[in-house]
Amino acid sequence: MMNTRIAGVGHYLPERIVTNDELPPGMDVDSNWIETRTGIRERRFAKPGQETATTLGAAAARIAIERAGIAPNDVDFIIFATMSADYLIPGCGVLLQRELGITRGEVGALDIRNQCTGFLYALSVADKFIKTGTYRNILVVGAERQSFNLDYSVQGRDVAVLFADGAGAVVLQPTTEPGILSTHLHADGTYAEELSIINPGSHGNYHFNKYKPQYLNGSFVKPNMGPFEPKYLHTGVFKGMMVIKKAFEKFPAVINEAVQANGLTLDDVDFFVMHQANLRILEYVQRTMNLPTEKLWINIQQYGNTTAASVPIALSELWKSGRLHSGQVICLSAFGSGFTWASALVVW
Repeated sequence: MMNTRIAGVGHYLPERIVTNDELPPGMDVDSNWIETRTGIRERRFAKPGQETATTLGAAAARIAIERAGIAPNDVDFIIFATMSADYLIPGCGVLLQRELGITRGEVGALDIRNQCTGFLYALSVADKFIKTGTYRNILVVGAERQSFNLDYSVQGRDVAVLFADGAGAVVLQPTTEPGILSTHLHADGTYAEELSIINPGSHGNYHFNKYKPQYLNGSFVKPNMGPFEPKYLHTGVFKGMMVIKKAFEKFPAVINEAVQANGLTLDDVDFFVMHQANLRILEYVQRTMNLPTEKLWINIQQYGNTTAASVPIALSELWKSGRLHSGQVICLSAFGSGFTWASALVVW
């Protein structure tokens, strides 16, 4: 059986830089409040009406395709991870195919909606396709255009200060070298509403009627959160303490799982590329696992939380820095809404 290698990587960030001080008023917070809690100083916002998750993804994809030494029409499968799709239907995969001018009608396109772990779930699916010989040039994209959907009020500030726009992409190809050693995917829907966007949706209040509010552990779960309640149409729900508690637990576990599954130790890993959720989470993982600073790639201070795009953006920046060399071992990891968590161990 063939292995899978990352043949090319690329990322794209919108030009517009938005500092904490430039965020819209109304949240009753200042720059210091945001940076103290999240580590974020600035983020990138896409141009309204000109940039979407698809166009951001296409910009990153073009770079990854070029670095892989292939042409767009050599791509034989597309996997697009996002939680901020252009349309409800169809998915961004087919829109990306059109944007890149991939005219071969037999090219498949798959969308994966797994929020912060979306890219790693997509990478895992693509890895299996390559290893079974189903496809030879798979384009995997993680892209988000989240700035259109943020609630700049006191109620929405815990979400609004975090999220931003950007995209990253990789091209996967078969290889006889080690490549992707393993991927590890997990989910636990017990706390699904703790980090969520309730509406629009087809739920019809089913979950709220089935489970008592105290079981769901959130004051946000109320009967009036039906599909037509304007207040809850698009804004996100973020129960910070529960999310952070679970992230503290799952990040180290899934990193150790990837390393131990391959008979290695943390010392054998050259770089740890984690989902850039919150600087305080990253610092906690580094401290509890005793990871050297030089082995981490952290960019949340400049880009905020770009959800499905965060891991490929960080990986692309690491490659571009010139520090990543053939044969080095990288551990990719993420935790997010669902809750879901995932990791991958890769030999470059």
